[in-house]
Amino acid sequence: MKLIQYTSPTLSAWTPFNRLSPFQDLLDSAFESSNRGATRVPPLDIHVNADAVNVHLELGGMKKEDFDISLEEDTLTVSGRRDLEAAGENSRAELFRGAFSRSITLPCPVQAGKVKASYQDGILSITLPKVEEVKPRKITVG
Repeated sequence: MKLIQYTSPTLSAWTPFNRLSPFQDLLDSAFESSNRGATRVPPLDIHVNADAVNVHLELGGMKKEDFDISLEEDTLTVSGRRDLEAAGENSRAELFRGAFSRSITLPCPVQAGKVKASYQDGILSITLPKVEEVKPRKITVG
């Protein structure tokens, strides 16, 4: 599907190129269908504060058993599979279906043993506490 900006209708003169419009539509649909097999990834937000790295992924329509979270060195990976009811011939399907994997490189070292994850209302929230030597410290002058 192509998204195009709406423009108000205007009267236009007929041109011989108007006859190519069905051909252009056929080409557009061919390229659109070839993109359906492309790997899609869920959108995410990353917030870094003084104590932790917080990652939020949008995984609507999934159960917590449908995805896996792994942390290897400085890379966080969330992978899973979304199986939704198949769309019929006379319907329009834009929701993502199938397997996905999203990996991000963390901006700083984290404590792997203290990572916490929660899943509520389609949002996966992962809190990765920073290691002590990375946390900023206030130094007072004596």
